[in-house]
Amino acid sequence: MSPNARAASWGLALTALVAGTLPPLLAYNLPPSPTLLNQCLAVALWGGFVFMLRPGGLALRGWSLQAAIAVMAAAVVLSGTAGALPSALTLSALSLLIAAAVLAWAGADAARRGDAPQVFGLFAAGLVLAGFLSSLVALIQVFMPEWTDGNVIAHSGLVGRAVGNLRQSNHLCSLLLWAVVATVTLLELRWLPRGIAIALVLLMVFAIELSASRTGAVGLLLLALWGGLDRRLSRSARWLLLATPLVYALSYGAMAAYGSWSHQAIGAEARIAAGEASGIESPNSRRNIWANAVTMIAQQPWTGVGFGEFNLAWSLTSFPGRPTAFFDHTHTLPLQLAVELGVPLATLVMALMAIALWQGFARSASARGDTGLAGRAGWMLVLLTGWHSLVEYPLWYAYFLLPAAFAWGFALGVPAAAERVVPAQAPRSRFAPLAGMALVIGGALAVVDYMSVVVIYAPGENAGPLEARIARGQRSVLFAHHADYAAATSAEPLPGTPMAFRRAPHYLMDTRLMVAWARYLAENGQPDRARVLAARLREFRNPDSAEFFSPCEIGDQAAFQCQAPLSPHPWREFLTY
Repeated sequence: MSPNARAASWGLALTALVAGTLPPLLAYNLPPSPTLLNQCLAVALWGGFVFMLRPGGLALRGWSLQAAIAVMAAAVVLSGTAGALPSALTLSALSLLIAAAVLAWAGADAARRGDAPQVFGLFAAGLVLAGFLSSLVALIQVFMPEWTDGNVIAHSGLVGRAVGNLRQSNHLCSLLLWAVVATVTLLELRWLPRGIAIALVLLMVFAIELSASRTGAVGLLLLALWGGLDRRLSRSARWLLLATPLVYALSYGAMAAYGSWSHQAIGAEARIAAGEASGIESPNSRRNIWANAVTMIAQQPWTGVGFGEFNLAWSLTSFPGRPTAFFDHTHTLPLQLAVELGVPLATLVMALMAIALWQGFARSASARGDTGLAGRAGWMLVLLTGWHSLVEYPLWYAYFLLPAAFAWGFALGVPAAAERVVPAQAPRSRFAPLAGMALVIGGALAVVDYMSVVVIYAPGENAGPLEARIARGQRSVLFAHHADYAAATSAEPLPGTPMAFRRAPHYLMDTRLMVAWARYLAENGQPDRARVLAARLREFRNPDSAEFFSPCEIGDQAAFQCQAPLSPHPWREFLTY
């Protein structure tokens, strides 16, 4: 191997490890978004991985996945042009979809290379390291919470439960499930000794139990199913996968016994104890938001509410007895697509994804050797992500979207036995380094752009007046909606207030924003729309709105929030005023 080739090999290994490990491990964050830095880091580092990988020409075997991404991108553009989605939200969503397309292309091309198993092994190694370190974080969060500082190790907001540095138990579990798949892959590739692989899987399954995630528990059943059905895995790997539900059950029993001894509920026992203490089903259960979503689909079946507009449309649609939380997603991918894109377009996207899932399975299942193993492992990563997407929205986060796109592309690109394999050192596309570097630069520039709104919420000593900071933030390319929120909820009217009320509601409606918007409408000659907003806010039964509705408690019928609307004013009327 030439010195240049050796350097490229080491560079690819380093970028794979760093890209797989750092984004989900970064605990440090800057307001207003707790995960924005993780996502920018994911875009930049996975872009670096593509740059070092240097994919070749177009991989047509991934057409179904690329077509699904293209349809989604078209829906985003349509929502931002024909619809009312602000440019910052349009560009951020479009940028992530383009990044996903690049990673899917890179994965499909990597599967055709002569060193495909080695490339996937490096990819898997990053996931294993991320899972191992996240398991240690989980142990600290549960057993040594005083060690968490919020910057290196995140605090857990759930007593007795682990959330990882992503601060979300289901996200932690998806990462750990991926890491189990990656560990089995490295065991089969003979990159890990059997004893170390077993120890890693035991640790990760134990950490899944500490999270008390039901999504993670069901995911273990999928791993056991893989072990039971894939007869080309070694006996050790199959038994290890089949044992994961049993390990989880033993971990639950051990934590129940430990909790009884220490007089505290830990892991899944903590979740059960919390549910028994309340005694009633939460109004914020997925079942309730799904019922609302189905109603909205029936109301707008053909074109939907527009990409990115679910929260706004749902918040401004009457739902007596609705969930009390402000949901920005339906918590299931099929309903999310149907409510935002409309049934026809959502059906097309889901059909393309189903074709891509089947093609990935068929091609990986028919392939032999280590490349076939890598393809089946990639397909399992996608399947686990699909399961998570039925109950949440992991693909809205770059640190899940991009590695999932690579794994899916890899499964789709696995060549048949008769197909020609591209030599590892074959000339590569000149476009590939540009695409990878564009992601690296884009991730870095996104952080720079984000700092223009960080200074609004976390000003330094010489930050300047709030009005100037908000005005600068409203010029942000990707994050202006955060500045719009600050302008809309400011105690004093600002020059950018009218623009803020046109854009901020498209990101996330909450009590503060709805109160401020209702007052703004009432003061600017639109009292009936203000009454509608007040009526919708009342449905949320949020304690933070008590002061706003206090005049009604003393019988002040002159206050607009105490009056019934004269007209229904459908949600689309609020897009123009």
